[in-house]
Amino acid sequence: MEEQAEKILRLFEENNVVYQLYEHPPVYTSKEAAQVRGVELKTGCKSMILKKKCGGFVLANIAADRKIDFKALEFHLGTKLSFASREEVLKVTNCESGSVPPFGALFGLPTFLDPSVLENESVNFNIGSLTKSVKISREDLLKLMNPTIVKFSKN
Repeated sequence: MEEQAEKILRLFEENNVVYQLYEHPPVYTSKEAAQVRGVELKTGCKSMILKKKCGGFVLANIAADRKIDFKALEFHLGTKLSFASREEVLKVTNCESGSVPPFGALFGLPTFLDPSVLENESVNFNIGSLTKSVKISREDLLKLMNPTIVKFSKN
């Protein structure tokens, strides 16, 4: 799992991305992550691997204080979606559930971004490790992510 974190930090360095690295005890929820980072929950980017009924997976990113609106994303994709199992997340990303970074291209997955993530000047997220996370600017996030932006969150 640690190799994902190293890969992402290399990606930042190759793209001149300024980042703040947090090293902390393992966190399993967005709320725990915000607490150990000492930041507001809304600044977190929650990255979820979703399974398409028609086959395959996508990476969906929303602000950590929001919930996913499956119907909105299903409408956009034209297929039913469900959360990938812990085993599927590990198989598809080589990351444990809760540590998936927001860059679907690293895993060959289409990447979707809810505009709620862009409401903050900086964004916090795990980098493939339950004990390492980062803060980067929303501009750098967009540059590295190259997502499809579509609204699929609810409060």
